Amino acid sequence: MTFSLTVHDPVSGRLGVGAVTAEPAVGKLVSHARRRAGAVATQAAINPYLGLDGLSLLDEGLGAEEVLERLVAGDPGRDARQVGVVDAVGGVAAWTGPACPDWSGHLLGRGMTVQGNRLVGPETLEATRQAYLDAPADLGVARRLLAALQAGEETGADRDGARSATILVVDTEDYPLWDVRIDDARDPVKELARLVDVFEEDLLPTLKRLPTRNDQMGPMTRSLLEAGTAS
Repeated sequence: MTFSLTVHDPVSGRLGVGAVTAEPAVGKLVSHARRRAGAVATQAAINPYLGLDGLSLLDEGLGAEEVLERLVAGDPGRDARQVGVVDAVGGVAAWTGPACPDWSGHLLGRGMTVQGNRLVGPETLEATRQAYLDAPADLGVARRLLAALQAGEETGADRDGARSATILVVDTEDYPLWDVRIDDARDPVKELARLVDVFEEDLLPTLKRLPTRNDQMGPMTRSLLEAGTAS
């Protein structure tokens, strides 16, 4: 009971997932992404292992189409599943099982999948895809995902309304650059937009100064220690 998109940004190499659903805590099980590997959205009669195993296969270097083929072939509940996969070079694949609730379907684009079920119609996916494509590249992946979710929600989206929303973006580190979740709200996309503003102003500058694989000290810790030494 969800619509979502998985994306790969060819300029930054960032990977992301955005999703909205009528159930609580969509970000807990639907959205999966790993740096330099890919991103997976798993929904409908959700199987979290499609996301977990999908990332492992992507990390091994398999492309999106082969990953999806293996995931679907190995899942006895495939007819009730919906999955979108994007790999680290922008390859895409998606599956909508025949038992997914109407209206259900998916769209594929360059470096992007859009999928949804129990929607008012295909216009939700079309609006979601177009809004992401139309958003200026310099907004960054997270804000482009937000624009896409807002556009999809404006079509009516899930026939039973929305309850939770999420944006997940990974960059060069094992921890995410963006992980913004609204787990339970009357207007989760509106609340997500508010929290994206808060995250960008108050938390993102700190994240950019954390330790990295190549700099285990990190700029923030280095500055703190130097300040303490100087005092």
